[in-house]
Amino acid sequence: MDQSAYRPSMHTAILTFDGYNELDSLIALGILNRVPGARVSIASPTPRVTSMNGVTIDAAIDLEEACTADAVIVGSGSKTREVVENPEIMAVLKGLDPERHLLAAQCSGALVLAKLGLLEDVPACTDLTSKPWVIAAGVEVLNQPFFARGNLATAGGCLASTYLATWTIARLHGLEAAEAAMHYVAPVGEKDEYVTRALRNVTPYLA
Repeated sequence: MDQSAYRPSMHTAILTFDGYNELDSLIALGILNRVPGARVSIASPTPRVTSMNGVTIDAAIDLEEACTADAVIVGSGSKTREVVENPEIMAVLKGLDPERHLLAAQCSGALVLAKLGLLEDVPACTDLTSKPWVIAAGVEVLNQPFFARGNLATAGGCLASTYLATWTIARLHGLEAAEAAMHYVAPVGEKDEYVTRALRNVTPYLA
């Protein structure tokens, strides 16, 4: 994908399941929506999902439509192992293809990509709780917050969702748009520090 051209029609879907982690899905949602004209959708297998802390939200699109998006972020949550054991959900997600769109996974979302066979020979990042599950799925887990290869990216740790958002924006809308989005959400007095950290983690993996 061309990283230099701003294309407001680009669509990013954030897969969000019951038991979702708010920091994983909603931080990315907020940052991605800082790009003017970008379309960002919460995608779920049901019309409503409730987080691990009791926050209920409505899905904007279903999983079938999510599989047509330009970029798909697989969110994390307390029920990810149930998700990968659900044949109906996994059958739909078989439509995810890094040849056709960007794919990113946050924390236990890496387990979903692993079970779909998308992380063969590709190391991944995940959170400490999910690490043994991802290793058991045959994936090498890195001790770092972010990694990407080609159109596949993974992040480990809730606040690493900022890196997934930065990478996704950089790939879809260009690096300047990613810097601007991060600068917008970063704390006052620490904006340059936050932007620099995000770019330091993401730019080595931009083609």
